Amino acid sequence: MASDNIYIGIGSNLGNRMENLRSSIAHLQNSLIDVMQISSVYETEPRDFCDQDDFFNLVARISTSMKPVQLLNTINRIEHALGRKRQISSGPRTIDIDILLYEDQIISGKRLTIPHPRMHLRSFVLVPLAEIAPQTIHPILRQNIDSLLAVCKDTGKVNKLFEHEAISQ
Repeated sequence: MASDNIYIGIGSNLGNRMENLRSSIAHLQNSLIDVMQISSVYETEPRDFCDQDDFFNLVARISTSMKPVQLLNTINRIEHALGRKRQISSGPRTIDIDILLYEDQIISGKRLTIPHPRMHLRSFVLVPLAEIAPQTIHPILRQNIDSLLAVCKDTGKVNKLFEHEAISQ
């Protein structure tokens, strides 16, 4: 049975950022993952390691019958296929795919934490997530995404570049 309310964040700041986002969506769709909804694409400033180019970010709602760890393994394979190299923590990357929410599950493990532990602190996650899932409830904080965005203290640049239709072109 497929889970239909899984949200992932996708970002890129190396190479052709838009093409990297498109390729990641295509890889997801070829991996037993249905991409149900895609936010607009936003250009955002890097966090943590700031000496790098701006990111293109989006959030997608997906459906899959994979369990969370299977999904993580699939995402890691997609990132690798698209040239992701983990050299500098929070450093530049061709593609970064994070599981933000998996239904209302709470998972705390060495390899996987759901909900994403910093999603509520990052406007570059909350803005596109609020665009497609404003009333979705964070299972730990028990607030909807719109409410989390309203109190988010992250003031980094999040500029809408393209409507979600641009991803499929």
